[in-house]
Amino acid sequence: MNWEIDLNCDMGEGMPNDAVIIPYVSSISIACGGHAGNKDSIRETIQLAKRANVSIGAHPSYPDRENFGRKKMDIPYSALEESLISQLSIIRAIASEENFPLVHLKPHGALYNQAAIDPVLAQLIVTISKNMDPRWSIWGLPNSALATCCAAQSIHFIPEGFADRSYQPDGSLTPRSHPHALVETTEDCIEQVIQMIKQKTVVAVNGEQIDCSVATICLHGDGAHAVRFAKALNEEFKKQQITCKSPYGKNCQ
Repeated sequence: MNWEIDLNCDMGEGMPNDAVIIPYVSSISIACGGHAGNKDSIRETIQLAKRANVSIGAHPSYPDRENFGRKKMDIPYSALEESLISQLSIIRAIASEENFPLVHLKPHGALYNQAAIDPVLAQLIVTISKNMDPRWSIWGLPNSALATCCAAQSIHFIPEGFADRSYQPDGSLTPRSHPHALVETTEDCIEQVIQMIKQKTVVAVNGEQIDCSVATICLHGDGAHAVRFAKALNEEFKKQQITCKSPYGKNCQ
């Protein structure tokens, strides 16, 4: 059987390894000022992606640099909407200037996790994205509120799995405060990813097998093992004849 998966990485977050990782992925999501990034880093990251021929998307977040966008913010939806529109407008304009179009939107951190369970927040994100560019796909956890909202609005939703995070029995990501939140070894990373691709399941922290049918798999660019995991996954993909390919046709090198 022929297998195909997109391998993506969050980039433009001020980490030193973006240029090293990018040959091993087929898509990236670029921080656009909420939790990290500015106009210069956005442009540099888009140019890096353009040279590597990988697909790009926006990676907006709660406006919370202090906590790297990883804590839920109780702010009015009007303020959040204003921030998200600002973040997306900036990256869309720079992508247009670089003649390298954005093709997806992936919320970051706490915004991502909250949109998975909060239908009102999910609707806000989908509405903003649709108004920005209805051709963008939206990425998130499978079987989430965001997935349901995208289906209702006829927006292409791409379900995402994680190579470097563990899962709860309900399919959510294990909170980073948990001692077993992160996948720490190359062997565990490979095993988890191959199971997602071939069996469409993942083992939760309690040992339960849960459904996890995904079309893209994320490596966090700020992860301690990001470079090693990216290289190891590419090697394993070649061994198992798994094609690493963006939903938009761009392949890993």
